[in-house]
Amino acid sequence: MARSAVPSWVRILAVLALPACAPTVRAPAPATQAPQEPPPAAVAPAPPVVVEPLGPGMSADGRVQVALLLPLSGAQAELGQSMLNAAQLALFDVSGDRFELLPRDTRGTPQGAVAAVRDAIDSGADLILGPLFAAEVSAVKPAVQAANLRMLAFSSDWNLAGQGTWIMGLVPMEQVRRVAGYARSQGISRLGALLPRSLYGDAVARALQESAQQGGTSIVRIERYEPNAPDPSPAVRALAAAGPSAFDGVMLAEGGERLRLLAPMLPFYDIDPRRVRLLGTGQWDEPSTGREPLLVGGWYAAPEPAGRVDFEQRYQEFFGRRPHRLATLSYDATALAAVLARSAGPQPFTDVALTNPNGFAGADGIFRLLPSGLVERGLAVLEVQPDGPRVVDPAPDTFQA
Repeated sequence: MARSAVPSWVRILAVLALPACAPTVRAPAPATQAPQEPPPAAVAPAPPVVVEPLGPGMSADGRVQVALLLPLSGAQAELGQSMLNAAQLALFDVSGDRFELLPRDTRGTPQGAVAAVRDAIDSGADLILGPLFAAEVSAVKPAVQAANLRMLAFSSDWNLAGQGTWIMGLVPMEQVRRVAGYARSQGISRLGALLPRSLYGDAVARALQESAQQGGTSIVRIERYEPNAPDPSPAVRALAAAGPSAFDGVMLAEGGERLRLLAPMLPFYDIDPRRVRLLGTGQWDEPSTGREPLLVGGWYAAPEPAGRVDFEQRYQEFFGRRPHRLATLSYDATALAAVLARSAGPQPFTDVALTNPNGFAGADGIFRLLPSGLVERGLAVLEVQPDGPRVVDPAPDTFQA
């Protein structure tokens, strides 16, 4: 079977060549007529994944072995399988015959993750992709460090970054800086914020303050509320006490039901979304946001949708179902590992190779691994619309000035 055309976002942004050789772990052949939205009973089961140990010393013949730690059983098995499928799709696109993927089941628990990473290390893994949950990452980090390996974790807990661990999940800080910077360029410079009293809210508050320190933006007032409070209206009322003309933008660091609970309270306390631009984080990046009329016209930063649409179409072609939203993290990490395995010499996963300042391009746009353990991404600014987000400021296609 001939390969389907590799999309343009599957490329390295440094002087690294993308191969087109057959992968060690193949994605299955695409269905000739994949249904657009198949009912569960119509979806063929995914191919079984062999997770038994391969035995130590398997890389003696020059193969590069990369472990993929995912919850392939337990409550999150469906999510884990979607991410494994995405990794196989990445191999189909970019892997060479030196590359071998070692899937390992964490069962979605810290104890399972420790057992999985020990097995992967004993099997000769040169790099760890995953695990998914923060508690798992925290549990396996000592073993990964002791083996002097590097880990690209799928968690979004930025507190776990560093010491050989990179956090591939999207974090709020860069989203806030991106949307606040764009708002400033559009003349919106006096900001208020409603933030949960949580680590996430703390990170958003710090990012807003950092944005203000760059000049051109002032933070008029930040009000906090308990994240599970059934009625956050006291915080909204306190924010509105600054006066009807105190700010021209308001940051809401929520998503889903909580966001839709907060939005109608704003005009009730004279914060009129028709004259005050509402700003959000990546938590706004879901279809339900546009169903709240008061959020229409609001801005938030997230990966540009076009790349993800292409990825979802190809995933559907191969697997007959839609991928989970987090599947792109697995795709991008696996593609990065596969390219470095071919192009970065006998030790492909050094800190220097992983933190190439030119970065990489993936399904969620360009990204680069920073020495701090965080991942910088090229984000677009999107405007909420009833029929889906509209790009108002495209994502960059390079990290060069």
